[in-house]
Amino acid sequence: MFAPLPALSFSAHQIAQVCETLEESGDVERLARFLWSLPVAPGTLEALGKHESVLRARAIVAFHMGNFRDLYHILETHRFTRESHAKLQAMWLEAHYQEAERLRGRPLGPVDKYRVRKKFPLPRTIWDGEQKTHCFKERTRSLLREWYLQDPYPNPTKKRELAQATGLTPTQVGNWFKNRRQRDRAAAAKNRMSQQQGTDLSHCKPPLSPDELSLDDECSDLRELKNTPVSSPNITKLSEQRP
Repeated sequence: MFAPLPALSFSAHQIAQVCETLEESGDVERLARFLWSLPVAPGTLEALGKHESVLRARAIVAFHMGNFRDLYHILETHRFTRESHAKLQAMWLEAHYQEAERLRGRPLGPVDKYRVRKKFPLPRTIWDGEQKTHCFKERTRSLLREWYLQDPYPNPTKKRELAQATGLTPTQVGNWFKNRRQRDRAAAAKNRMSQQQGTDLSHCKPPLSPDELSLDDECSDLRELKNTPVSSPNITKLSEQRP
């Protein structure tokens, strides 16, 4: 599938560092080629299995290639640290969503996705056992709003910085900004319509502000991953590649 690379001689620690660098760059294809080039000696494989960055890289490549069975096996049989949970949870859920979409032959709605989450709960290897509300915490929302006021269109670097600051994934950050821009445009259009119609605001409720409009939408859980490419970072969502 990928052209083989020249045989390389790296220690397990060096391989882990390369995996981290390629993951951060978002070059999943190059990451896949690097993993394919690694030696398969039992001793080497055992050593690599102790490095979370290598296991995470294997999971990312499996997700990107649509090898969901391999992805599930990696996530279910290795315990990951809390720092990796959000990214791996996103891949676990999105993979199950995509499989359910293929079976149903249609996009999933919120209820469908809820049922998928109930049927395929997060494995304890990528979950600390705390119940998820599928809503961003108030501190997270406040920080997102603060950054939004400074720049409604953050570049990938800023998204990664904000993701680290909030504990979200870059994809979740991007989704939040996109949804917030849409809500702001809706609020502005509503205000303009009210002004054009000459509505007497003293006898009725004023138009909703963007913050008020966003209250119901702030519960942006992992199901929003459907709207943008899933990234770890920058993994292309497979359903977008389907004709």
